[in-house]
Amino acid sequence: MNNYFFLTQTVLFQGSTIEEIQMILKCLRAEKKRFAKREIIYHAGDRVQFMGVVLSGSVYVENDDLWGNKSVLDHIEPGAVFGETYACIAKEPLMVSVVAAETTEILFLNMNRLIQTCSNVCEYHNRLIRNLLMIFAQKNLNLSRRIFHTSSKSIRGRLLSYLSFQATYQGSYEFTIPYNRQQLADYLSVDRSALSNELSKMKKDGLLEVKRNYFHLNEELFKSYL
Repeated sequence: MNNYFFLTQTVLFQGSTIEEIQMILKCLRAEKKRFAKREIIYHAGDRVQFMGVVLSGSVYVENDDLWGNKSVLDHIEPGAVFGETYACIAKEPLMVSVVAAETTEILFLNMNRLIQTCSNVCEYHNRLIRNLLMIFAQKNLNLSRRIFHTSSKSIRGRLLSYLSFQATYQGSYEFTIPYNRQQLADYLSVDRSALSNELSKMKKDGLLEVKRNYFHLNEELFKSYL
């Protein structure tokens, strides 16, 4: 495997040397797999024992309801992980599907072997568990943010909440977001056409300028709405 240096830069393996990562991956029975664009990695209803680390490409976490409506819940990029919660509770079926957004390489790690420290109580193994806990905490925070952004009954209210957060988080009233229009609609749980119409109205009202995923907010007018 030629991804050891890349793994040292990830949150999961933060603080570990290449030599330690080599030992960890052997202990965890790591396996690397490649997936084509739109190939299903995990199906909703699957029971999983392995968490995935995205080595290259990216994946979508999606939800399909009984009427065929699809929602993109998350976009997982290189270095990030997925499936860790369900892999910790192996008997719990997945409520979502994980799909390759493009040609993607995934490193699969056996969660049961990860959370049970070896008899030698290796420091790098304990460090890995601590890093995993930080990942759990960050994902819980992200979920809380989404709940906050979708609490408004109006599309404008949801957009104002999300864009205000992005401006604060990025420290500027000019920024790009990690979603295209459909993904943003899915994230905010609104119809794409309705979202685009509301953005057009906000632009006409002088609240913002927008081009694809680039936003420039009118600071004075935007503050008056918050």
